[in-house]
Amino acid sequence: MTKTYDLLAMGRSSIDLYANDVGAAFVDITSFAAYVGGCPTNISVAAQRLGARTALLTAVGADQVGDFILNFCNKEGIDTSPTPRKPGKRSSAVVLGIEPPDKFPLTYYRDNCADIELTIDDVLASPINDAKYLLLSGTGLCKEPSRSASLFAAEYAQRHGTKVVLDIDFRPDQWHDPRAFGVTLRSLLRSVDIVLGTEDEINAMMMGEHADVRLTHSQVSDARVGGDVDAAIDTILQMGPTVLFQKRGATGSRVHVIEGDAITRIDAPGFAVDVYNILGAGDAYAGGVIYGLANNWDWYTTARLGNACGAIVVTKHGCANFMPTYDQMQSFVAPYGGL
Repeated sequence: MTKTYDLLAMGRSSIDLYANDVGAAFVDITSFAAYVGGCPTNISVAAQRLGARTALLTAVGADQVGDFILNFCNKEGIDTSPTPRKPGKRSSAVVLGIEPPDKFPLTYYRDNCADIELTIDDVLASPINDAKYLLLSGTGLCKEPSRSASLFAAEYAQRHGTKVVLDIDFRPDQWHDPRAFGVTLRSLLRSVDIVLGTEDEINAMMMGEHADVRLTHSQVSDARVGGDVDAAIDTILQMGPTVLFQKRGATGSRVHVIEGDAITRIDAPGFAVDVYNILGAGDAYAGGVIYGLANNWDWYTTARLGNACGAIVVTKHGCANFMPTYDQMQSFVAPYGGL
């Protein structure tokens, strides 16, 4: 059956304020640039710019920040008609310091947040059954009613032939207990087809009674989580998903695919670049992967495309605003011999 959309992305959105004083300590920042952000929103932009047909199910307040977010997405060609306004709630914000190569202090402003107010009725009003892929992110499960809406969306999608992609998106400050993150996401896995995550995020998903989470320099988007990542991957693939894309930073990525009674593992090398800002690179990767999947590319080329998009964005100042087009991606990979 032909579907109108390649992707319906569901979850958080924000205005991102990124320091213009690159390299300065946070206390010395004098100005910020305003961009659009939020994991599912970034991914929808990344996929759209490559050529995918995308729709966005987030929520914004009846405020000027909401206008800012929707205006940007509409100009990108993303269908934002599924996105409701939530009166009395606020569109969220993110503030980031940039001290490359390894310090990116981040503060979320998500109190009274509009996108956490997404409901089952909002899901039912969206074109979820008219998309090839539904993208959910872990942060969307941190509180009600978005948690139940996300769980419902995954079940509903699978019943209607829409593949469910989970971006683990571990943000420890959004959870009352990091162990709650693991147990909540594991409850979703039976309704998930494809998982995307870093090694630390994969370990966080399988976190049990011991919460081995370490943060340095307020790097909420780059938490270190201990564990046996290979064992965690094998366990995840026994719980419902058939594919896991493991993001491995500069190394590239590895695709773990269930084929019959065995797991095939495919390594896709990365691209050597100088790091400017790590925020958004994983979302660019996800957008590339979803584009490849929607166009029936093989696993290696799909992962390699994701690597290229992530490598491009890690050299940029922000997230959504800097996602590459398909032609920009092709120009980037050409000196490396292409995908």
